Amino acid sequence: ARRYRWGSLFSPPSAMDAPDGTRGTLMMPSTTGGANWEGAALDPTTNVLFVPSAGTPSVYGLVPGDGVSDMDWIAGVAGTSLAPGVPLVSPPWGRITAIDLDTGEHVWWVVNADTPDHVARRLGLDPSAIPRTGKPLRSMLLSTASLLFAGEGFGGDPVLRALDKDTGAIVAEIALPASATGHPVSYLHAGRQYVLVAVGSIEHPAEFVALVLP
Repeated sequence: ARRYRWGSLFSPPSAMDAPDGTRGTLMMPSTTGGANWEGAALDPTTNVLFVPSAGTPSVYGLVPGDGVSDMDWIAGVAGTSLAPGVPLVSPPWGRITAIDLDTGEHVWWVVNADTPDHVARRLGLDPSAIPRTGKPLRSMLLSTASLLFAGEGFGGDPVLRALDKDTGAIVAEIALPASATGHPVSYLHAGRQYVLVAVGSIEHPAEFVALVLP
């Protein structure tokens, strides 16, 4: 982190070859935000909002615009990893937070996703020494009358989790053919309740998966 400048909220971007040797301004969360367009899920009976977020940094670094732009300075590119795919900041890198909208209190938060397989290997650590880190993804959420359904998000593991809405504890893990790429939805048909989720990956064509109790 000493390679970068970091300070208070709204710190401006700095040069990537600054005289003090820094390589830009460290920003947390990243330029895509902690929570973003993927949105959240609301339980209207308890007025609790479930918010997915990712906790990874990015760098605002400026380089001269000579020969590229008529502006004096333009955005440069800098990495923020301890090792490839391992964020500079400590985990959790993804989480789900339950917020009481009446009080603003964070009722609970849980890690979104297991520890990526490559983390221990790239840091040269024993996997048993690393807690559940989550992944830098924003979960796809659905709040129902009894459960909170959570897909890890695009690029995550192919699993849909059912969480206890009061505690965030995992009630069930349901295997999917690919990672969730959209928010689950629920509907009633012929007296049966369904949960539908969009899935897909580079290796798996996009499709909808409908789940129902036996």
